[in-house]
Amino acid sequence: MERAPRVDHVTLTIGDLETSSAWYRALFGAAETFTLTGPGWQRQVLYWPGGLAVGLTEYAATTAGDAFDHTRVGLDHLGLACRSSDEVRAWAERMDDMGVVHGPVEEVPYGWAVTARDPDGIAVEFFCLRS
Repeated sequence: MERAPRVDHVTLTIGDLETSSAWYRALFGAAETFTLTGPGWQRQVLYWPGGLAVGLTEYAATTAGDAFDHTRVGLDHLGLACRSSDEVRAWAERMDDMGVVHGPVEEVPYGWAVTARDPDGIAVEFFCLRS
């Protein structure tokens, strides 16, 4: 292998399937949806034009009121690629329009980012690498 593969999809464990699905659809727009079920779990897979795919899985065994903790081993945040600093700012404006609480647009030596948290506290970062 000469290069690393691209990320195809991410699947998140969430507390309430309807709440999380509504949040991601409100942020990214209409998505093609597939529902899968298994013993003790239900998953919605959301596909958006452009290739982003997010699976949202609700487990019956998840403790009510449980929330994501980025300091635990596992996922730290979901990073989504933007093509420019203007696109990062546009996502910040979209979240403002939706009433989604987010951090400031940050400029760091290697790029720009703005971060919000989904209903389960999972950080969703819009990021543009400085070229």
